[in-house]
Amino acid sequence: MAVGAAYPRGFAAAGVTAGIKASGRPDIALVAAAEPVPAAAVFTRSRTAAPPVAVSRAAIADGRARAVLVQSGNANAATGAPGLRDAERMAALVARALGADAGDVLVASTGVIGVPLPMDLVEPGIAAAAAALSPDGGADAAAAIMTTDNAPKTAQRDAGGARVGGMAKGAGMIRPDLGTMIAVVTTDAALAPAAVDRILRDAVDRSFNRITVDGCASTSDTVALLASGAAGPADEAAVAEAVAGVCEDLALQIVRDGEGARRIARWRVTGAATDAEARRVAYAVAEAQLVRCALHGGDPNWGRIIAAIGASGADVDPDRIAIAIGGIPLCADGTAVPVADPAALDRAAAADTVDVAIGLGDGSGAAEVWGSDLSQAYVELNAEYTT
Repeated sequence: MAVGAAYPRGFAAAGVTAGIKASGRPDIALVAAAEPVPAAAVFTRSRTAAPPVAVSRAAIADGRARAVLVQSGNANAATGAPGLRDAERMAALVARALGADAGDVLVASTGVIGVPLPMDLVEPGIAAAAAALSPDGGADAAAAIMTTDNAPKTAQRDAGGARVGGMAKGAGMIRPDLGTMIAVVTTDAALAPAAVDRILRDAVDRSFNRITVDGCASTSDTVALLASGAAGPADEAAVAEAVAGVCEDLALQIVRDGEGARRIARWRVTGAATDAEARRVAYAVAEAQLVRCALHGGDPNWGRIIAAIGASGADVDPDRIAIAIGGIPLCADGTAVPVADPAALDRAAAADTVDVAIGLGDGSGAAEVWGSDLSQAYVELNAEYTT
């Protein structure tokens, strides 16, 4: 059954095991169209971006791509000139297997930083993935891009006669900055390259760039959108909404995974001087470690929230701040509000998804961010990641 990035017509996918991961789990994923198609991608803004990011940035410059290769288990980051050659070699190998041009292949790597790619394993893995390409290979591809993920992440939507599908990986090292984690989204709508780029950037801004797990941006963040055109002309607005829906679905799966997350929160900030100020406050609160600990414990400790607001760097008036959890006011005009039903507050703070509203009383700026809690499992996993 076609799922994820292989759900739209005109695409095939595969996921295979090359032996890169010590666990023996799948580690090479390939999504490909029959020919170069309109495409766009966004990447991390990190100054230590991995070589595959550099290769893919150059490849997507003409607004077209035929395939996306994702190799997991090794980030090929902080690997210098040899790492760049390896990334270029991956693109060339995919191109050879597909009878394509290397400039039409995007590559991404995810995993441990600072370790050279084992090309003796990657090369036959790419050949195996190309040989296994199938319209029903979406689930295998989604499994092959996982690192610390608890489960594959896929999503799909219909947009009239067109389809949109996608896969993503990410659970930790998640902090939006143009594109977060790795995701491949496809559609069979016929779109011009400029439309693909516009649709992708809007969708990323509404989804992946509104989440956080730990405030740590990756060296490898890549989100790509390819349009095969197999469904013919489609309503651009409907396709854009479907792409945004797929991206939001994948983004929330990432936050809820969160490497041991127990619950997530939706942080809604209103009344800021500007949207940018609201966004600054939302991220400062969502990424504050004490706030994340309280979220994990289901503790409605609004004092930690107000402390994080004050440390955000935003120009706020402490006498205008309002905070509510699950619609229950806790703070107004910067001071405590008596809670009539403490049991209802406890239930709201301990829900799987906690809604927190922050009002700054200073303007019309607003922002919304989704974030996960800080769990013991997260600390243990990241304390032992390379061992």
